[in-house]
Amino acid sequence: MRLSLRPATEADLPFLLALRQESMGPHLAAAGLHGSPDDFLQRVKHRFDCAQIILADARPIGLLKILREPDSWKVMQLQLSEGVRGQGLGRQLLEDLIAAATRAGVPVTLSVLRANPAKALYERLGFMIVGEDELEFHMTTLDPERRP
Repeated sequence: MRLSLRPATEADLPFLLALRQESMGPHLAAAGLHGSPDDFLQRVKHRFDCAQIILADARPIGLLKILREPDSWKVMQLQLSEGVRGQGLGRQLLEDLIAAATRAGVPVTLSVLRANPAKALYERLGFMIVGEDELEFHMTTLDPERRP
C-alpha cells in the first residue's frame, strides 16, 4: 500500500466528518464526551490549513493535521479509517514525522484522550507524558539533542 498526503479541501468535509465520528466517537464517549455533528465539524475545521488527507493508493483513508511552529510540531489530529487501522500505517506516518522533526531540530507534541489506546503506540515511538488534565495526556518526543 503506497501512502501519500494531499491538502484537505472543502470537498473532503463529508469524508472527514464521517471519519471523525467513526474514529473518535467511541473514545470521546469513553471519556464522557458526546460531541454533536456541529462539534465534529468545528473540530475538523479548526486549523483546516494544516489538514492533509492520507491516501493509500490514491484512495482517502485518513486525516493528518500537523501544526508546524518554529519550536515544535504538534500533531493536532491523526485519524485512520476503520478498515486500515492496525496495519502499521499510523506508526509509519509518525515515524516519518518524528524523523523530519528531528532533522529540523524540533520535538513533536500531541495530546491523547486517556481512554484512547493509541497512547501505547505513542509511547513505543518515544513520546513521553509531560502533562495531563482530567481528559488527556500531553506528550512530546525527547528533545532532539537528547535522543539516543
